[in-house]
Amino acid sequence: MRMQVPFSPPDVTEAEIAEVADALRSGWITTGPRVKELERRLKGYLRADGCCCLSSQTACAEMALRVLGVGPGDEVIAPAYTYTASASVACHVGATLVLVDCQPGSLEMDYGAVEAAVSERTKAIVPVDLGGVPCDYDAIFQVAEARRGAFRPAGEVQEALGRVAVCADAAHALGATRRGEPVGSVADFSSFSFHAVKNLTTAEGGCLTWRSIPGVEDAEMYRRLQLLSLHGQSKDALAKTELGAWEYDVVGPWYKCNMTDVAAAIGLVQLGRYPGMLARRREIIERYDAALEPLGIEPLPHYAEGHLSSGHLYICRVPGIDAGQRSALIAGMAERGVACNVHYKPLPMMTAYRNLGFDIADYPNAYARFANEVTLPLHTCLTDEQVEYVIECFAEEVRSLR
Repeated sequence: MRMQVPFSPPDVTEAEIAEVADALRSGWITTGPRVKELERRLKGYLRADGCCCLSSQTACAEMALRVLGVGPGDEVIAPAYTYTASASVACHVGATLVLVDCQPGSLEMDYGAVEAAVSERTKAIVPVDLGGVPCDYDAIFQVAEARRGAFRPAGEVQEALGRVAVCADAAHALGATRRGEPVGSVADFSSFSFHAVKNLTTAEGGCLTWRSIPGVEDAEMYRRLQLLSLHGQSKDALAKTELGAWEYDVVGPWYKCNMTDVAAAIGLVQLGRYPGMLARRREIIERYDAALEPLGIEPLPHYAEGHLSSGHLYICRVPGIDAGQRSALIAGMAERGVACNVHYKPLPMMTAYRNLGFDIADYPNAYARFANEVTLPLHTCLTDEQVEYVIECFAEEVRSLR
């Protein structure tokens, strides 16, 4: 029997709807008490030293660079195999983007290439927890520490840090752990996405977490992020509601990327449901793995000694097929009602990055991983019957190509 299996619909229940309705009835719908409560709960969940909720993961990643003082004349290193948001934030702040290839046979960035790319101008490295699998933070920090002597700080935060900053793109990785430590408490800064297709959603939104930097108070870091995200205004709307507290200053001509209480209302309920959602994702991944690995399919290793993934994407490779056959496979799945995707087309293949001078020929490992990659539906709205249908269809489509 033919089924319809969407790729990644949001898992929203009546509980989220009721909380949003309560927020609307409260008369407070922009940044307010629900945003502050979501920040508090996320900080605890992620065991971070600080947390600030903003309008997107991209805004969070950009504000991390801005609070670090990264700008023109600086360099930011990011992987070629990722979504544009990992790299575009470097362009937003006027820094020079440096892309590095994957490791051979892996989606992780080549840490040897990262070390070779670090120069006196390097101010940040952006590792990506692709699909929810934590990257090797030990290797990244080893690079940052090894080049500490060559680091040239600009500004008090960089000077306090004293080395290249590790600014993780953890968009996929809420709930992932490495050696028992939550992603969000490991890197200097970690930016998470709560977009509609993410494991935990606020429709649009994200949060930035950080580890304390000696010499920079966490409260001061939070204050700077609030200024950057609210036009440089010295008081947020909530503070201005206090009787007689109308007056404020604008201390910089900055940006507007705050989260609303309506969005936070969704997030508060989602966070309460999140342990069960992660468990369901693991059930689906383990069922996919058990059925597809015997067919020679190579899935992203979500659960391994030393790390637990958030199970965000079921990224897998079909060895022996080329990009054209991969497209035919995805079309065949679509004809059966199953929506599949590709994560990701490497950045040097995109017009914007080609125009910056990047050439996919310089990133052979990234292209090799992309050419036969397929992403299957993975979300908590999937029924067991749909999971079995996806497996059946995918197995038949793969066999037809061999």
